[in-house]
Amino acid sequence: MHCNCLIVDDETELAQMTAEYFRMFDVSTEYVESGAACFRFFEENTADLVLLDINLGDGSGFDVCKKLREDLQLPILFISARQSDDDVLIALSIGGDDYVKKPYSLSVLLAKVKVNLKRMEQLKQVAQVSAPGETFAMDPQTMSVTVDGKRISLKPKEYALLACLYAHHDAIVTKEVLFDEVWGDTFFSDSTLNVHIRKLREKIETDPNQPAYIKTVWGTGYILELK
Repeated sequence: MHCNCLIVDDETELAQMTAEYFRMFDVSTEYVESGAACFRFFEENTADLVLLDINLGDGSGFDVCKKLREDLQLPILFISARQSDDDVLIALSIGGDDYVKKPYSLSVLLAKVKVNLKRMEQLKQVAQVSAPGETFAMDPQTMSVTVDGKRISLKPKEYALLACLYAHHDAIVTKEVLFDEVWGDTFFSDSTLNVHIRKLREKIETDPNQPAYIKTVWGTGYILELK
């Protein structure tokens, strides 16, 4: 079985209501109530995106995310009643693509899910692109980038962020543009962007503290230098 969205949440009524609402708008959705059930689901089924609660009856959503990231490169959006900025930073740093605080608006959550699903579909359809000299190449089919001959796997949000910077390479990309094109939301916090930029640098830069590719333009945004 394949679905667009898998909800992992031990609040059964909320998960069921969310799934039913999504299905009304042609987003095929299933739900499970534990981390163990989530892993069993992916043994025989597939999904395009996961909505993941942090507090699960059999453990932490953080641990579930880490394990899913070992094999899957699909968007993972955390949904949680935990309001701490530390929880948001942890969720994003371990591979989460977004963090939605409960209680959430079903319409807003659906919009975020649709944005991520649409973006993933667009990335898969984009042809492989390469920079002058072919020292920097991106492959949407494998969600990877090749830098100076080294192939590096990226998480979906990392790939989307790098693809946005690449589309405007050698020009400044403002934070507002990145929030809008990558997250579909101009009201994200700087900390969300900073975490993903840091992760990208750790993967593609020889020295993340002295980046050769992704440069910060203080107070404005970032620039991907390929010249």
